[in-house]
Amino acid sequence: MDRVLDPMQGDGLMGETRDTHFKGWARPGPVAPGHAAGTTAGPGETLDALSGHWALFQLKDGHRFSTDDLLTAWYGSSWCPSARTVLDLGSGLGTVATICAWRLPGARLVTVEAQSQSVALARRSVVFNGLEPRYDIREGDFRDPGVLRDDESFDLVTGSPPYFPLGAGVESDHAQKLACRFELRGTVADYCGTAARHLAPGGFFACVFPAEAAQMERVVAGAAAAGLVIVRRRPVVFREGDAPLIALFGMMRAVDLPEWHRSQTWVEPGLIIRQQDGRIHPEYSAVKLSIGFPP
Repeated sequence: MDRVLDPMQGDGLMGETRDTHFKGWARPGPVAPGHAAGTTAGPGETLDALSGHWALFQLKDGHRFSTDDLLTAWYGSSWCPSARTVLDLGSGLGTVATICAWRLPGARLVTVEAQSQSVALARRSVVFNGLEPRYDIREGDFRDPGVLRDDESFDLVTGSPPYFPLGAGVESDHAQKLACRFELRGTVADYCGTAARHLAPGGFFACVFPAEAAQMERVVAGAAAAGLVIVRRRPVVFREGDAPLIALFGMMRAVDLPEWHRSQTWVEPGLIIRQQDGRIHPEYSAVKLSIGFPP
């Protein structure tokens, strides 16, 4: 499966990021300074609304932010609402971290991304949204020594890992798209391991991964190997009545939990994206409103 683009993002919001309303919805939150500066997208790019008045630079024909990213940010910031420090692994365009910054206005953020093209876009988005004082973008592979200091710890760690090993499907010729879908620089186990090493005491790690049984086993194994406990999991159903395609995972370090709690996971009811008639499900509309996104 590919990451699923949200039907409300992209060209449908272009050109309206300076407006106070979008199709009857009032944009909440602070206004990005990029609006007053008249900042626009360059050739081959779009500037797309994300949270409230904040926006994100993307390539027209490259990797675009997806429902998977929105849900990862919502899940992590919902279940770690007091986070003062946030780390986003494999951050790409900065979608997850930017939503977390919008929802956690007092938090400082560190992102790690290996693709120069994505890092360049993310840096411009940070300036557009006025986040420079609390946003540290690092270019590199999060598995490499020195990208993250051994003594750095974070209340919340987020990750939207690539889903498949190389050779497991049709591979895109576009570097951004390829790295988003296939494991060029680390597996879900690597994400778990890095998260565990950098979680502060009582910290929370949120990630998304396919809900197919074999893929779920990879998450369970990766968490166990890293000393993490999956304390909660939520399946995501993209069409009411269908099987879930992805799941959201919330993990904590086993050493931070009572021994009796280390062997249990709360499986939440499925989050439905669209009803059988194609309309957005009311709960997903409420989720989008909570991250400053039109319902």
